[in-house]
This record gives sequence, structure tokens and C-alpha cells, in this order.
Amino acid sequence: MKSLPLTLSLIFATALSPLLVSCGDDVNQNVNMTVTSEAADGLDLKAVTALLKEVKNAEDLEKRINSGDPRICNLDLNEDNTIDYVKVSEYSSGEVRGFSLTTELGPDDVQELATIEITEDGNGGHRAQTHGNSQIYGNNHYYHRGFGVGDYLLMSYLFSSHQPYRSGWGYGNYPPSYSRSAPLDRDSYRSRMGRINTASVTTSKTPAFKGSGASPNKSRTSSKIKAPLRNPTASQKSFQARNPSKAIRSGGFGSRSGSSSSGSFRSSSRSGSSFGGGK
Repeated sequence: MKSLPLTLSLIFATALSPLLVSCGDDVNQNVNMTVTSEAADGLDLKAVTALLKEVKNAEDLEKRINSGDPRICNLDLNEDNTIDYVKVSEYSSGEVRGFSLTTELGPDDVQELATIEITEDGNGGHRAQTHGNSQIYGNNHYYHRGFGVGDYLLMSYLFSSHQPYRSGWGYGNYPPSYSRSAPLDRDSYRSRMGRINTASVTTSKTPAFKGSGASPNKSRTSSKIKAPLRNPTASQKSFQARNPSKAIRSGGFGSRSGSSSSGSFRSSSRSGSSFGGGK
């Protein structure tokens, strides 16, 4: 009879163990689950590079990024629930023609987003190379596309004698065609970018040709960015520590690991389909 309590204890533990394992699985799967929306998710550089086939000059490129159909810019770096305006500045260095893409988060507070450089390929055509800013997109992410002899629309402008374009628009001063609105959630933005034919654009971790390094905004960095960055500077890290992104949250106890989260969030583990990152 003395063994009866021990026997009952073993039966109870055996019956309870599946429940404990199941509960433990939920806890382990959710404690480490952090989902974010990164700054890089707001401007699809592959789509920007594809757009070069259609635009006629730098001003047209700026307009199409900010107000085109579909609208390519979905950036909200300071998380004020308003899409940031992208400025285009034209520059040249030797045989290279370039565009610097920037946004302003305040008066004289400029963040360079990417550079696009175009050069002759030696066979009568041209090739373009888009390089995402490393603070936003991480290191070594490039987008490439070629232009044949028949692609003369943008090339005839770039390689002719003209005054380089410098955008007169920016923070607090926007063109009539520009509509200030809230950004789309990530999934809706991806669906929108799916309407753009990017088949001619390739990605790589190395440049197709040596960049000129002549961008007039290459050292312009904003320390007022709340959206998560992939390679932030020390000042950006300091600002984000004091002003945490509202686009970060963690899973709680009891929620199943298979439950879906809002489209405006993404897993902190970067997948190969993330926008702008060249992955």
C-alpha cells in the first residue's frame, strides 16, 4: 500500500507531460519573436532601377518616384505616419553620370538613400548601377541594368550638354503633383511593386563598375531616423535608443507561433525577399 502514492504520482506526471511540452513550445517560440518594419522596406531600389528605362530626365525620375502610378516611395524614416519626399540631385564625374537620391527629415537634415550611376559600356550602349546607402540597406547591395543603342530617352539627356538638375523641393515645400499621405503596410506595398516589370534588373554584392564617389550628398546622414536601420552610425544608434521605433514589437505568452501579424511588420530574421536590400 505504501507504493500507491508513488504509483499515482507517476500516472499523473505521464498524463501531464504532453501539456507541459506543448506549453513550453509556445513559450520558446514567442519569447524570441520580434517583428519589425525596416527603413529599407520603404523604397524598392529594384523598382527604381527599372524605372530608368521610362524616364526622360532627372526631374522626371523624381516625379515618378514620388507621384507616379504606381508610387514607388513608401518611406517613413521618422515614423510620423507620412511618406517622405525623395529628392533627386544630378551630378557627373568623367564619363559617369549620376543621381543622388535623398530625403529631408527637417531643415538642413538630409539623409542620402541611394546613388544611381550610368556609364558607357564600350559597345555603344550604357549600363546603370544603383547602390543603396549602407546605413539603410546594409553593405554591398547593388542593382544593375543595361541600356541598348535604342534606349535613347534618358541617355540622350544625360550625355548631352545641359545644366545638372538640382531639386528645388524638399522639407515643407512640395510640388503640386505630390500628395502627402500615410505609408502603405508592407504587404500592400509589395503588391504595388509587383506591378513594375523588373525582369531586366539584376542584383549583386559587388559593383559592375567602379563608382565615381562623386555624389554631392555622400556624407549626408540624418540622426532623426526612427525606422530600424541595418548599419546605423553611432549618432543614429544613440537617437534610436532614446526614440525607439514604434514598428517593433515582441510576441507574448500564450499566442500561437503560427498566428499571423500585421502586414506592416516583418520578422527580424531577414529573408531573401526583403525590398531594397539586394538579398
